[in-house]
Amino acid sequence: MKNLNTKDLLLEFKENIILDCDLKKKNWFNIGGKAKIYFKAENLKDLIKFLKKINNKEKIFVIGAGSNTLITDDTFDGVVIKLSKNFNNISQFSEDIIIAGSGVSDKSLSEFAMNIGLSGFEFLYCIPGTVGGGIKMNAGCFGREFKDILISLQAIDKFAKVITIPIEDINFKYRDSGLPDDLIFLSASFRGIKKDLKLIKNKMLRLKEKKDQTQPTKIKTSGSTFRNPIDQSDKKVWELIKESVPLEKSFGDACISKKHCNFFINKGNAKFTDMKKLIEFVSECVLKKTGIKIETEIKILE
Repeated sequence: MKNLNTKDLLLEFKENIILDCDLKKKNWFNIGGKAKIYFKAENLKDLIKFLKKINNKEKIFVIGAGSNTLITDDTFDGVVIKLSKNFNNISQFSEDIIIAGSGVSDKSLSEFAMNIGLSGFEFLYCIPGTVGGGIKMNAGCFGREFKDILISLQAIDKFAKVITIPIEDINFKYRDSGLPDDLIFLSASFRGIKKDLKLIKNKMLRLKEKKDQTQPTKIKTSGSTFRNPIDQSDKKVWELIKESVPLEKSFGDACISKKHCNFFINKGNAKFTDMKKLIEFVSECVLKKTGIKIETEIKILE
């Protein structure tokens, strides 16, 4: 590590520091090598202490549910940070405002909102992942995105300074928040609309059923691989893939889902290079056939 005393870190943070930590089981693809340092932050105080200790000497990657991530098989030369369950709190701040920790699952936030009769969060019931990751990539489905419900977020930068960012200062775009990669999100405030609980629940179930009919579930996948090229085409990215790519193509155990061709699957023991080759192959086929350059939605850590 770059002048970083790992013995000091182990002494200070004990079992919350793992050296050469295996990342394979920490993401939905079940692909990946090791992280030189893996740190589980028990609370904000520990996170501040840790960031001051590493003093901006290392690359930082924050891992949430690992639902939207492809990780290199090589050792990641940096620090992977995981926020503990202490960052999973949800509370009702006022009649129409919810505050949620960045480690809260999108599904849990949706259910919490339903139970207090707040509409606007129904789409989150269908999104795997956490609040932090959802804000980072402005996740969405069925015509709704995080930017539609967010009021503000609290974050900590690489120098351990805690800041609050109102939505007015965030340049949200399609599947992008424009916020720096080294910001670690702590919590966020969201606004909903009061509505009958049964109506909210029915909408959630309808959306979930629609999703389950069209997208693969309970397999080693990482959600949508590519973003829709909204600036270049009226077509969805799956339509471009379907008309451009031989869908039976695979590299090792990395293949394209038969249920939804923008979902790539690890059939068993796919390597990072297999999945990367499949991503590049599909991208090149679409470009060659349509002239459209598609971009990945999943986060690739290499």
